[in-house]
Amino acid sequence: MLLFGHLGVTLGIFFGLGIFIPRLRNIIDPRYLAIGAILPDLIDKPIGEVIFASTFSSGRIIGHTLLFSFLLFLIGLYLYEKRRDIRGLSLTSGSLLHIFEDQMGSDPQTFLWPLFGWSFPRDSRDYIGLEHLMQMLVESFHLEFLQSHMTEILGVVIGFVLAFYLSKKIVGREEL
Repeated sequence: MLLFGHLGVTLGIFFGLGIFIPRLRNIIDPRYLAIGAILPDLIDKPIGEVIFASTFSSGRIIGHTLLFSFLLFLIGLYLYEKRRDIRGLSLTSGSLLHIFEDQMGSDPQTFLWPLFGWSFPRDSRDYIGLEHLMQMLVESFHLEFLQSHMTEILGVVIGFVLAFYLSKKIVGREEL
């Protein structure tokens, strides 16, 4: 999944659960949930696919581990205990949803890092670094790419629905 898939699916899950558990909307901050939903990719893609592409050759390294989410959780729990600040736990929730959306459980060497060693599995690609980003941009205009990235399209649709819903809610408040 890429940017819109993670944002849309994570926020869709949150707002969907918010229908059945209304208190959840007061507990989780959706802004930090959204940041958490893309945080593993914001960390891992530049490091593993661009900056240190020849070393890692993967966009799923440290940020896609259970250890990373656990450390975020501990920091979020500390902030909540000290300041009653829920933003850290919201960030953690988004990050944890991200790694489950990426099905990292099927890659235990990365998911449970460092239990199986200190190295990360390498992707086999013809392009690395900036070449990889340019290749993704070129491929994004092909029909096969769109068919294989239906979650991105779903994420965009969910994003538009949520934006429409939230804009109507804000306008409704202003009229009162």
